[in-house]
Amino acid sequence: MSTELQSRPAGLPHAVFLQRVADEPATSPDVRLGQGAFLALRFVDLLAPDREPPTPDVFRYQWAATERYCAELAGEGTEASHLSCIVRAAGEAHRTGEFNLVAPALFAYALYLEQESHLDEAEDALLSMLDIGRGRLQTSDAISAWMRLGRVRRLQADFDRADAAYAEAGRIAANAGDRQAVLTSRVGQCNVVYFRGNLAEAERGWRSILADCVGTPYRAVVAQAEHGLGNLLNLRSLPHESAPHLWRAYELYEEESLQLRALNDLGIVLLRLGHVEAAARALGAVVRRDRPGETLLNALIELMNCASYSRDRVGFERWRERCLDHIPDAPPNVRSDFSMKAGIGFARFGNVRRAESELRKALEIATAHGLHELVFRIEPILTGANDCGAPEHVESAAPEIDHVIESLKEVSASLATLGT
Repeated sequence: MSTELQSRPAGLPHAVFLQRVADEPATSPDVRLGQGAFLALRFVDLLAPDREPPTPDVFRYQWAATERYCAELAGEGTEASHLSCIVRAAGEAHRTGEFNLVAPALFAYALYLEQESHLDEAEDALLSMLDIGRGRLQTSDAISAWMRLGRVRRLQADFDRADAAYAEAGRIAANAGDRQAVLTSRVGQCNVVYFRGNLAEAERGWRSILADCVGTPYRAVVAQAEHGLGNLLNLRSLPHESAPHLWRAYELYEEESLQLRALNDLGIVLLRLGHVEAAARALGAVVRRDRPGETLLNALIELMNCASYSRDRVGFERWRERCLDHIPDAPPNVRSDFSMKAGIGFARFGNVRRAESELRKALEIATAHGLHELVFRIEPILTGANDCGAPEHVESAAPEIDHVIESLKEVSASLATLGT
């Protein structure tokens, strides 16, 4: 396993959790939880295979001290429970020698941190899982950890290391003869290519995965490939072809959070096609059913876009205000997307100065993080705003051709049953 793949920033291990001190008052629950995470992961480090095992007395002392601190956090919510589970699992792993016992607790904590948009911290937890489990993890756990690490790094726009993590997951899966996991790692790599803006290569990748899934029971892989292809076709100005793929992804997904992501993206496509009511229905279902996180924020952004599309100034401001509560902690691609669509909205309402300001902010974020696909979309919109400031030139105020094809009729009819 390449040490480059698992590299961390130089300095104190797990110091990323102490960064909360700089962002919050020292007595806030979030800071105390960050300190608890730092202590818990330092305790887990005692199990690392490349370090000298601690004496029983040293281990018992650190175990007791860490457990005591975590006990004081009881009542602080979900994160405190994760930390207590990690400490208990590490103590049990040391007692029994079954070091893979720590993996589920660390993985669950990393998922929680990702959902809370603490991406640097999620990466640290996953790297801890891989460090402690080196040569000890079950194959399925190792594949899952590398796959999730790829996703977290992609969300951070760390594309080279994201691709490397997905490739490592695929290598382990191939050696184990796990064809479904190999295909899933290819899904991750296609996502990286897509977010880098190489749409032609990404389309080849999605279609190749779908072809390789024919005759297999890999429903989840097909759903992800349909989802990716649907989003890509929309970006290639083929929204009428995109919508059926996104609806198939929604129908194939079994996990609700993934279903809601597909619904969110379908809402974007339907709005582009001029099906504003159907778009709002899909996005409204996401807002009603989802918990705080990236998918919910994306739906709020798109409802803001729906409101400006319909020239509903009150609705636009209402949804924009709801977005602002979540934007500071959002990944770069979401922050850029929000500023782009806020800029489009301001332009539609004739506020050229604020439109240019938001669009420039969107372009700066996208450029700084290598989000080429977003850069390509923002630049012509910004040029249009600079040229004339008319909403019609920033983004068409009229719907695209109202594609009345059978597959779209089926999608709209199915959406009408949501929530009934």
